[in-house]
Amino acid sequence: MKSSNLLIAALFMPVIFCQAQVTEPAGKVAGAPAQALPGGISSDTYVIGASDLLTVTVWKEVTLSGSILVRPDGMITMPLVGDLQAAGLTPQQLADQIAAKLKKFMQDPQVSVVLSQIHSKVIYILGEVEKKGPVDMTPGMTLLQAISSAGGLSEFANAKKMYILRDDGGKHEKIPVRYKDALKGASDLDLPLKPGDTIVVP
Repeated sequence: MKSSNLLIAALFMPVIFCQAQVTEPAGKVAGAPAQALPGGISSDTYVIGASDLLTVTVWKEVTLSGSILVRPDGMITMPLVGDLQAAGLTPQQLADQIAAKLKKFMQDPQVSVVLSQIHSKVIYILGEVEKKGPVDMTPGMTLLQAISSAGGLSEFANAKKMYILRDDGGKHEKIPVRYKDALKGASDLDLPLKPGDTIVVP
């Protein structure tokens, strides 16, 4: 009799465990690290801009979840919610606003907003490169990645005199670049970029 009871308990334990696993809402995992963004920016403080691509997830609502592009006017459009201002908000602030709108239609909506692609933040490349001008930043973009996205240096480039111009809180910086050493694998010289940086290649 005791052995049959143990057998029944063993059969039901996996079911109980699986049910316990799905009680945590998606996008609300405790202790999850903040999303990594370019130039050391935290996803908690990143301000959404026009042309950024967002992934909005509403727990258990597949039809309300998906990728959304921020329009040039800074707005997004979602089913049930309609038009909503996204530019100027952090991902968490936008998630809170979406959740507040959805409360009219469902009980305790769980919403997460993640940045999939950043297009509102750009850096600039001037001088002896194949493609001059603004370049959309990708998450974690570095000096070498930016030069590569510009088609590389031209044959007339003076790599020894390259530098980055940066406006950091009103303070103007001129940061020397050791491009050839970075190419050789010196990771500490492959400098992470910040929005608004200008790479100058004489």
